[in-house]
Amino acid sequence: QVQLVEAGGGLVQPGGSLRLSCAASGIIFRLYTMAWYRQAPGKQREFVATITRTGFTDYADSMKDRFTISRDNAKNTVYLQMNSLKSEDTAVYYCNTEQSWGQGTQVTVSS
Repeated sequence: QVQLVEAGGGLVQPGGSLRLSCAASGIIFRLYTMAWYRQAPGKQREFVATITRTGFTDYADSMKDRFTISRDNAKNTVYLQMNSLKSEDTAVYYCNTEQSWGQGTQVTVSS
């Protein structure tokens, strides 16, 4: 079955950076569109970014100037580089492809 395993979350100060990774198994990774979502406490899960199998990317408006999604098909891994982090970026970040979700990784932005 499909397995998505996120890593790279943690505590970072405002203005800092983090890079999340999501390792996929159980799929022919290079054929799949991958995405990141996030869910802040008390809020609905929201779209962050997506990357198609051909490398086309799309972002939520509030993140497109600060976040970069990328993929390494040789490593079956998708990344999310997050820069200029703000307190409102605090959330659990989830990797997604089609109907499959990872377990999430916590990102906390606080001084």
